[in-house]
Amino acid sequence: MPINIPKNLPAGEILRNEKVFVMDEERARTQDIRPLNIVILNLMPQKEKTELQLLRLLGNTPIQVNITLLRTATHEPKNTSKYHLEHFYTTFSKIKHRRFDGMIITGAPVEKLEFEEVDYWEELKEMMEWTKTHVTSTMHICWGAQAALYHHYGIQKFELPSKCFGVFQHNVFDPMEKLVRGFDEVFHAPHSRYTDVSREAIENHPELKLLSVSEEGAPFIIMSENGKNIMITGHLEYDATTLLDEYVRDQKKGLGTALPKNYFPNDDINKRPLHTWRSHGYLLFSNWLNYYVYQETPYVWD
Repeated sequence: MPINIPKNLPAGEILRNEKVFVMDEERARTQDIRPLNIVILNLMPQKEKTELQLLRLLGNTPIQVNITLLRTATHEPKNTSKYHLEHFYTTFSKIKHRRFDGMIITGAPVEKLEFEEVDYWEELKEMMEWTKTHVTSTMHICWGAQAALYHHYGIQKFELPSKCFGVFQHNVFDPMEKLVRGFDEVFHAPHSRYTDVSREAIENHPELKLLSVSEEGAPFIIMSENGKNIMITGHLEYDATTLLDEYVRDQKKGLGTALPKNYFPNDDINKRPLHTWRSHGYLLFSNWLNYYVYQETPYVWD
């Protein structure tokens, strides 16, 4: 089944060319089906790239999915055109009366700031509180995962000695857990972050379950016992070239970021990176939509 996205959203044409089944709002209204309603809070600077990455994964499901794109009202994005934001995005005040089957909260390039120093933190806190009663299950990615762990469970992030940057091997602890059903025992995933969270704090928290860690033992996939909150500290949604783009960006800024680990074949920047995490990205989103959203959400919200 298709994803239903705003009409004329630029990502739509790219997805159609990739043979992803996309339906715009006008055609969706003719379908006699109860679709899933998913809201995406996009905090990433290059919003159009993130839209495409997430929509590609959400479109790989037999369930019809309606998409609402959300941005902050208390922070004005600088890397996305005003036209794009005005035509395809909404703000929380306009949708907070609604109930959604699922929500995605993306990462954001604000890791080195304390949470309370982020200019939209109070707005984000309000949204995270709202999800407790208005969203069946929420997936939080990278900084969004750290924000959720801090707000909902009191787990603070800490700064790493150097940027965690590259493609790392991960292990699955409980292959019978529905979120990682079908995962290989060992799989790869990209990371791009300056901060981390305590594995011990997660394992000792009675409301949390650690499902996967990196080869260095860092938490990767975390979920609440009731499935309402999913926290992913890395980026299974990334394209094959996203880390390359970030590396080039960091070099232009003079940040001295090291070459992403385990990314370029033989660490040769002139060789094309391999997309070694694609299948697990699709599987993660498919499992989330099926088991934690579709199977749990009421057919009619009260």
